[in-house]
Amino acid sequence: MRLQNKVIAILIAEGVEDLEYYVPLMRLQEEGAKVLSAGLDLKSVRGKNGLVITPDATIESLKADELFALILPGGWAPDKIRRYDVVKNLVKKMSDANKTIGIICHGGSIAISAGIIKKGQRVTGSTGIKDDLVNAGAVWADEAAFREGNQVWGRVVADIPDFNRELVKALVER
Repeated sequence: MRLQNKVIAILIAEGVEDLEYYVPLMRLQEEGAKVLSAGLDLKSVRGKNGLVITPDATIESLKADELFALILPGGWAPDKIRRYDVVKNLVKKMSDANKTIGIICHGGSIAISAGIIKKGQRVTGSTGIKDDLVNAGAVWADEAAFREGNQVWGRVVADIPDFNRELVKALVER
């Protein structure tokens, strides 16, 4: 229960990668974290593989100073929500406050749109957004998971165990 009473939000939308949502959610709950699923509204969404998720909160209602960390799972959802200022502003505020942001697979596209990718920083994710990350100034690393500053990066679904280990380690060290 090393994350007892820490509030962590996971951003979701239609088409979120089910495993990149549920597995980190359950792992963080095992550590005692209060994990909020946050969507653009409170309507249930269907994950990329068909699981239904009902948001606990709207993204707009989240306050960076009240969150311990933020998770950006992949799937098709990041491309949908990266277009909203409320999403970009929250991610930017979390980054500016040096709070942990977990980013896996296509979640990196939200990081790009929020302007939190620094020139020369290491990143990973789905090869589907590799060019976007490189064009944003990052250096691509074909690694399962690692930390880069306050960001924890994970490549794809198969790397969720590595991502979770790195994420929990980063959060506990905070």
